[in-house]
Amino acid sequence: MQNDTNIICNTMPLIGERAPSFIAQTTNGSIKFPEDFRDRWVILFSHPMDFTPVCTTEFLSFQSMLKEFDNQNTDIIGLSVGAISSHLAWFRSIHDEINFNNWQQTDIDFPVIADIDLHVSKLYGMIHPSTSETKTVRAVFIIDTKGIIRTILYYPQTTGRNMKEILRILTALQTTDSFNVSTPADWVPGQPVIEPSPQTAKDMKKRIKNTNSNIDVQTWYLAFRDLPEHKIYEKITKKKS
Repeated sequence: MQNDTNIICNTMPLIGERAPSFIAQTTNGSIKFPEDFRDRWVILFSHPMDFTPVCTTEFLSFQSMLKEFDNQNTDIIGLSVGAISSHLAWFRSIHDEINFNNWQQTDIDFPVIADIDLHVSKLYGMIHPSTSETKTVRAVFIIDTKGIIRTILYYPQTTGRNMKEILRILTALQTTDSFNVSTPADWVPGQPVIEPSPQTAKDMKKRIKNTNSNIDVQTWYLAFRDLPEHKIYEKITKKKS
């Protein structure tokens, strides 16, 4: 058992690495990942199993935000160890029986992987044996347009994810890429961003003597600047001014 655990942990991909490739059957047909999603961001997430209460609420929440994610050039892909037939039956139940946050008669449009043999789950370190050897934890991988893993989140089986926070992280990553900045704690679009820290003594002295009125220098290694919300969304979304 210990050896199996080590194998799973050792193959877990890390932030900054290329997302592992796989071919899988989904509720929207076969996919080859990440090739089929080239030039798109992807949020790949797992849930423990079909017909579970927390997962049902998460599916509805993701579905309600699909347009927001798509507008930021991002696809959603779910994963479960269940079969396609089980996924589809669950989708029908969600549509016919569930009313959550006034979302009802909702079709699930994003693809959900059928990972019966646990191939993708183990490839991405979604199986944590101390919790379960056959059910995934609630993992989230945010993968950029080059197929590089940019964020990894893990939640226990009992705690539903906050989709607004996942969108906020995506927006922060896209803002960082587009404007060469970092984002501070609790940042949301429209709030000040962080300028890159000086990397040489010369640049440090220049930062301390700052003459740019648009930059708020707290100290040599921490400086803020305003970045209007509309400029961010003009850059990172499909809508151009």
